[in-house]
Amino acid sequence: MSPLEERHPSTVTDWDNARRKARLRETRVGHGWKSLRRTRVALLRVAALLVAGLVLFAQYWVHDVAPERARLAMTEPAVLPVAIPAGTENWDTVVVDMVGLGGLNASNTAAALPSLRRMGVVWAIKYDNRGIDTRVIAELIIRAAEMSGLKNVVLVGHSMGGVIALEVARHIHTISDRRLVAVILDCTPMDLNAVRPESRGAGEDMVRWMAWLPGARESRGLRSLVETYARRDRFLDRAGVPGIRFDKLRMVISDVLREKIFSRDAASNGLIESQFLAIVAGGATSDLRALSHPALGKPRPAIVFIRPRDPDNDPVVDVEYSHQVLIERAGGVDGTLLVVLARNTGHANPMQRPREYNTVIEQQVLPFVQRFQQQVRSANTATAPR
Repeated sequence: MSPLEERHPSTVTDWDNARRKARLRETRVGHGWKSLRRTRVALLRVAALLVAGLVLFAQYWVHDVAPERARLAMTEPAVLPVAIPAGTENWDTVVVDMVGLGGLNASNTAAALPSLRRMGVVWAIKYDNRGIDTRVIAELIIRAAEMSGLKNVVLVGHSMGGVIALEVARHIHTISDRRLVAVILDCTPMDLNAVRPESRGAGEDMVRWMAWLPGARESRGLRSLVETYARRDRFLDRAGVPGIRFDKLRMVISDVLREKIFSRDAASNGLIESQFLAIVAGGATSDLRALSHPALGKPRPAIVFIRPRDPDNDPVVDVEYSHQVLIERAGGVDGTLLVVLARNTGHANPMQRPREYNTVIEQQVLPFVQRFQQQVRSANTATAPR
């Protein structure tokens, strides 16, 4: 016997591996159960996992979903002033700008287009961050125009914002006493077939997630993960040895938090879903049909479609498809359609290409719209009380 064993025999015995394993078996949960032991242990483990999952879900709901839901409940659509008209003769007209998918407030986009001032007062729509109701937006514009003494309306919609603008235009044209001068569409998809497959698939995946994941419409945590994943090309290194570039990942996370999570102008998950579903609904063609006829004694409005000259420059919308639909619905010998082929522009990007956009508006859109504006003014004069 070794000196250690002579001095501490019990210590050596207590640390015997066989006795240790036996002791573990004797103290494990369910050791004394005689019937259905394995089934009962399995159910116990499942119950423990469910409790842990419920605790995590409660934390997610309390700290992520509930505060955002309360904040969104306080939001509502608004008309925001952007600029006064460039000439005194245009104080009878308002130009209302609407931003596209993923946007909330069109103010910055409208401010990048000072050429719009040549048509009238410039306003921007700030959407309700809970979703979109075009009837509410139309009534908001009508009421604001009445209070401001503005009789004529021009609507501008960028990308998906054009889908919203067409539906708002139908309401203004068919149910109000305001006269719709024109609807200007910037790379607008006329229906879901006009959305390129990769963007269409991403939107459909988003709607699917919204449908089955509780709190997905409000969760900022899920939004952060999705937005970061969408930018994975910036931090995933596929050349050489594949891996994550953590310095780039940190920059991406910082951009997502600043632009999509904590920005006051970031669209909520629910608003983005509502915007995409407006395209899915495919009501643009029926709205164009309603705008192709006079209504309530008011003449037909002009329809303007701005698109890149090179269709491949728009990676989101098949502008040639939308172009063809517009020709069928608003073109022809007696049509009201103008298609503008802009150089060096991409998908609805006036903030990135303001010079190009303002140039085509000044040189091509403005003369076309002014003809309709003059027709509307003549109609206003003819129907004015004497």
